[in-house]
This record gives sequence, C-alpha cells and structure tokens, in this order.
Amino acid sequence: MAKAKPKLTSQTPKRVIYPGTFDPITNGHVDMIQRSLEAFDEVIVLVAHSLKKKPVFDAKVRKKLIEECFKNDPRVRVEIYDGLLADYARQHKIHAVLRGLRVVSDFEYEFQMATMNRKMNPNLQTFFLMASDNFFFVNSTLVKEVFSHGGSVKDLVPPHVEKKMREVLC
Repeated sequence: MAKAKPKLTSQTPKRVIYPGTFDPITNGHVDMIQRSLEAFDEVIVLVAHSLKKKPVFDAKVRKKLIEECFKNDPRVRVEIYDGLLADYARQHKIHAVLRGLRVVSDFEYEFQMATMNRKMNPNLQTFFLMASDNFFFVNSTLVKEVFSHGGSVKDLVPPHVEKKMREVLC
C-alpha cells in the first residue's frame, strides 16, 4: 500500500532546502536563491560538509558569508548540517530541494542525487532551476582558481565575500 503524501494547504508555507558547500557563495548562488523566492516562501540554505571537497572556509564562516547576503530578508535562513539531506528534510518536514543547473554535465550528477534522495525519502521532490545567463559559467571552484591567479572576481561574488577571500587567501 502506498504511503499517503502530506497534504499542503494554502496556509502551509512552501519551504525549500538549497544545499551546497558554498565555498564561497557566488553571485550565481545569490541569484538562484533570490529567484527561488518567487516560487517558495522560505529558502533554507544548507551549508553542507563534503567528503569530496576540502573547503577553504570552515562551515561557520561560509554560513556567516551567506547570512550577510540576505541579512534583510527573513525568508532566507542558513544552517549547517552534517548528514544526509533526506534525513534533514524528514526531520524538518520539508518536501522540496532546490538544485541549480548550469550546463548539461550538471544534469547527470543532479539527477543521480535527486533519485537517491527520493529513494531515501519518497516525499522529497527536487526542483531544478536553470542558472541565469550571467552566471551559468560561475562555480565556487572556478572563482577560487581565478582569484588564486590574481584575477578579478568582483563580478562573481558579493563584495564582502571578495574581501574575506583577500583576508584568507592572500
């Protein structure tokens, strides 16, 4: 027998989790969050640990950098979580995950992740949002690479993030 899906009412806030390492947050991430607020009432930016990545900034710094971007918008909340996304969603009764797609190669990885999350939590839906034209080429790794070679990241990250990069990486 199929499990009953939770019913959302017009009073139920539509919340979405936007997970990532955000090392650092880029203008592409900021754009994605702002545009997702057109469809969702609240975005929980989930700063995640990654076994594959070795972040430059620790999770608390990444959280603060993101919070600074949205300090005047109570619809954006930032949390640090070290566990399975499917478990976090279940614990907080959230049924939607936001993932950005920049290029075709993103789709394969994101599709695998969405499928695994649904396997672990059948109530969890993944919403894919295409990156804006201005940011489809931007990712945190590339930003750090450009910065490490003396290139300008002024148009790629918020000003306070660039300042923090200068403090930590120079």
